[in-house]
Amino acid sequence: MTDPVVPTTSGAVRGQVTAAGFALFRGIPYAAAPEGDLRFAEPVPAPPWEDVRDALRPGPTAPQRRHDVPGLDLSPLTGAGWRPGPEYLTVDVWTPRLGAAGLPVLVFVHGGAFLGGTGSAPVYDGTSFNHAGAVLVTVQYRLGVDGFLPLDGGTTNLGLRDQLAALRWVQENIEGFGGNPGNVTFFGAASGAVSVACLLASPLSQGLFHKAIVQSGHPDMVRDFVQARRLARVIADELKSEPTAEAFRKVSTEQLLDAQDAVLRPGGAPDLRDALGYDRGYGLSPFLPVVGDDVLPQHPAKAIKAGAGRDVDLVVGSCSEEMRLYLVPTGALDAVTDDQAVASLAVSHPDPAGVLERYGLGSDAPAGDVLVGALTDLVFRDGVRDLAENHAGRTFRYEFEWGSPLHDGALGACHGLELPFVFDALGPLSGPRGLLGENPPRELADDLNGAWYRFAATGSPGWPEYTGEDTLFHTY
Repeated sequence: MTDPVVPTTSGAVRGQVTAAGFALFRGIPYAAAPEGDLRFAEPVPAPPWEDVRDALRPGPTAPQRRHDVPGLDLSPLTGAGWRPGPEYLTVDVWTPRLGAAGLPVLVFVHGGAFLGGTGSAPVYDGTSFNHAGAVLVTVQYRLGVDGFLPLDGGTTNLGLRDQLAALRWVQENIEGFGGNPGNVTFFGAASGAVSVACLLASPLSQGLFHKAIVQSGHPDMVRDFVQARRLARVIADELKSEPTAEAFRKVSTEQLLDAQDAVLRPGGAPDLRDALGYDRGYGLSPFLPVVGDDVLPQHPAKAIKAGAGRDVDLVVGSCSEEMRLYLVPTGALDAVTDDQAVASLAVSHPDPAGVLERYGLGSDAPAGDVLVGALTDLVFRDGVRDLAENHAGRTFRYEFEWGSPLHDGALGACHGLELPFVFDALGPLSGPRGLLGENPPRELADDLNGAWYRFAATGSPGWPEYTGEDTLFHTY
């Protein structure tokens, strides 16, 4: 079969036919390479090309370092690490029928704590969405220092601006791939979900997407400029530089990654608690979107409560035991003491002892289980509930409860576990070192992938709207 060719606003691209008979285009630039004067600057459209450009292989990834989880191979979810190259602001497009018109479009933003990940990871496979009749677009965007560190003389929230640029590219180009620019569902997981929630609140996203799915994230995971600039100062000191865009442009990517790694080490980050005593990243990442620019002129949670995003239908949810991913594989779940649990929460919460006591600390409950319960609520479930309650438009809430059998079942319904089911791509994460273990339930993948497709196509995932009663939501 002839390789498919599609025109775009920058030039024609050549894709490939997948084993399932669909068309796949990888590494299409939606913005110019963020290098030279464009580093730490607003994304601009990709420069045009004349000949047909091959879009046959994944493009480079945003600069990043791998941070593996002991005993688990999460690379099918996170990618294999940094694939160097300046031209990494790209999209992959999976489409069932190039000659079609008006197919629903899903645009996915990967997670990775705003530090790592790639939209080309094996789990983010568009085959099942293509089988259902939808177009899938996955997005690469700037991460870490390049994407989420405000520097004097630079542009803020660059990672979010990249995503806005990708959404504009979709509006301008997706009809050529069979998609409907008037029916775009923007969805993401973890930090990708935080991004979606933030852009739901942003005045700059108007008309760029019509539905949103927020998986294990919410709009409270943001910083103000005081904390973010404190982080910039520490990274600049590590580089023996000044926290300015001009100075950072002179620093190599490897040096920036070294400085970034330094603040990720225990004790390396500054105090990132806000005026109320909360670190909104809860130690998972020092890099978060910042409030106070044209992307987020108002705190996104407050903006949504005031009515922002009311015209966008929303699915939002989380896993029931999110924090087990961080505590079980490392052995910390069984090893943590009561005092250590309090100390670990103290760096991000003003009343760690009081919170943990409400979750059973000091009783017969193991300290590790108490910490998992408290952090799962504080970091994920509470913000998800608030988003569901405060969003003025049509809202559907879920909780993912199926538990991984790994670690004798102790891994449970941990962070990220729903993703292979959403994409109906169980194989890459199955097996003794896969997040899903052996023989994960195929019918659950059919249900979840089908619900996401139905929502994209019709505006309903197939269960009732959320009414605000905290116990009444859909479970998987």
